[in-house]
Amino acid sequence: METIHKIGRRKTAVARIYVSDGKGNIIVNKKDYKDYFTTATLQYKIMQALNLTDNAKAFDIKVNVYGGGITGQAEAIRLAISRVLIEIDPENRIILKPEGLLTRDPRMVERKKFGQKKARKKFQFSKR
Repeated sequence: METIHKIGRRKTAVARIYVSDGKGNIIVNKKDYKDYFTTATLQYKIMQALNLTDNAKAFDIKVNVYGGGITGQAEAIRLAISRVLIEIDPENRIILKPEGLLTRDPRMVERKKFGQKKARKKFQFSKR
């Protein structure tokens, strides 16, 4: 198998992943994923698609991720991994789709409007 390249996004985080055959090493921005994502919750999010399809030790994954916070980055990586697993074996779609791992979460921060304090908050209104 040659290297497969996919992109995952969440909020403003963008993850580019390169997957090849290997022993299950995951490198995020030139660090081991356990060093980059220190909490167990974020490590679980990254491994979720691999564990559901029993591919945790089958591939080596190299990730370049930027933008957003660490949670958004972890979820962007999860989406990219899910997309790769479907390209490798279309049968994986049946497992990943009900878990919601193929949906690009469209929620973004709403922009600030001029003449207002924040996106929806207004300046204090004085009647008199």
